[in-house]
Amino acid sequence: MIHVFAFYLFAILVVCSGALTILSRNPVHSVLWLILAFFNAAGLMLLLGAEFIAMLLVIVYVGAVAVLFLFVVMMLDIDFAELRAGFVDYLPFGMLIALVLLAEIVLGIGIWSAGPVELAQRAAPVTGDMPNIQAIGGLLYTRYIFLFEAAGLVLLVAMIGAIVLTHRARGGVKGQNIAKQNRRRPQDAVRNINQPVGQGVDLGGVEL
Repeated sequence: MIHVFAFYLFAILVVCSGALTILSRNPVHSVLWLILAFFNAAGLMLLLGAEFIAMLLVIVYVGAVAVLFLFVVMMLDIDFAELRAGFVDYLPFGMLIALVLLAEIVLGIGIWSAGPVELAQRAAPVTGDMPNIQAIGGLLYTRYIFLFEAAGLVLLVAMIGAIVLTHRARGGVKGQNIAKQNRRRPQDAVRNINQPVGQGVDLGGVEL
């Protein structure tokens, strides 16, 4: 009984928080609702016994992606009123995508109702007493080791490309001189003074 109650609780919260993510006018509130949706989706994964996917949702999506979205939205000076001005122009295209997604969901529910699909057992047969984390780890580092290494190489190339694009010469941006920073002496970077009481702090001639 408690499992049924937990399922419906998590499912209702996922649907409501997902809807509020789209309908919220404040982008910061949208990201917060998205984080709530991820947490409740992780709860659903735990009920299904997929604790590895639940950890991915919390650690990767909530701990990294959603928090990154939140900081980017809060730090960037974006005129959201101007962005919302063209909402009506993109409404037909958005409705088309929504109808396609709805059709896919209905098709998926119909296929699931027709009977279980045994593709997972054929692709990766595991025993019932083995945890899914252990099964996933065994498959990644045995059968799919080369694909796993290839994915790591792709991510490495993407990281190197991002670093190269960031450090390229740009007008008005002062580059970093690593050799000069390494040659800097501690006495040139730190100054110890006996600061009198009630006279403020003098930082390079600027009185605070």
